[in-house]
Amino acid sequence: METQGLTSMTDEAQLRWMALGDTTRQPAVILLHGGPGLPDYLGDVAPMIADLAPVYRYDQRGTGQSPWRGRHSFARHVDDLAELLDAWDVPKAVLIGHSYGTDLASRFCLTHPDRVAAMLLMCGPFVGDWRTGDRAERGRRMAAAQQEQLRALEELPHRTEEQEVELLTLAWFTDHADPERGWHWAAQGARRRRPVNWSMNSELGKEGRADPLDEHLAELRACLPARAEILGGADDPRPVSALEALALRLDLPLTRVEDAGHEPWLEQPNTVRAHLRRFVQGTVGS
Repeated sequence: METQGLTSMTDEAQLRWMALGDTTRQPAVILLHGGPGLPDYLGDVAPMIADLAPVYRYDQRGTGQSPWRGRHSFARHVDDLAELLDAWDVPKAVLIGHSYGTDLASRFCLTHPDRVAAMLLMCGPFVGDWRTGDRAERGRRMAAAQQEQLRALEELPHRTEEQEVELLTLAWFTDHADPERGWHWAAQGARRRRPVNWSMNSELGKEGRADPLDEHLAELRACLPARAEILGGADDPRPVSALEALALRLDLPLTRVEDAGHEPWLEQPNTVRAHLRRFVQGTVGS
């Protein structure tokens, strides 16, 4: 059974959240979606583990049903998560972040290590010069006409609804190992994961470049919970070598999901379900 609600932050922003499973059980699992600037899209992941522990999701401020206007910062997003845990009466949480959600999980762990019972980093965070390989692989997966159309759409000062959907579909279909199914998933996501908060994306991207997580990895390694792992799609255009380097620097196990890209639960749901269940069972049973 899913419950949902709105929780007010100390600055009066209201964040919409959803919970699946028995919320009286501890510890709870918190799914942190990516973007930044997208609403929550991890509704297909929560049921994989909700019988093992309660699973919370939320739309980060300024996205989905958490309307808000103002400056975005990592510190504010970390505070949001801490305030939500208080509201949910969750002293320690199992954090499962995806994409940008892995950055948020990592920065939360740096600030509140005592509140992290376990952490699974799924498809991120990517550190070092991973963007060069990412751009090259996306270029390989796209036709020249698609690349030209994407550039043209990105340069428009204003886009219609259909132009925005086309831009996001072109930008996202290369995230998947299977291009045909990838186009379907990207087109579907382009209509559902809306609207994109481009200001949030720009502001957090700028802060991430000014204060990269790369510079905090030694500190992060020192404050990681005893149970922490990395999971990534072997066919993510973002180079898996970047996750391998991260795993070495953090001294964490890395699991590669074969024949899967940046959203491995779509292409290999059984493999991802089994991994998540093993991870959560190992945490709630310890």
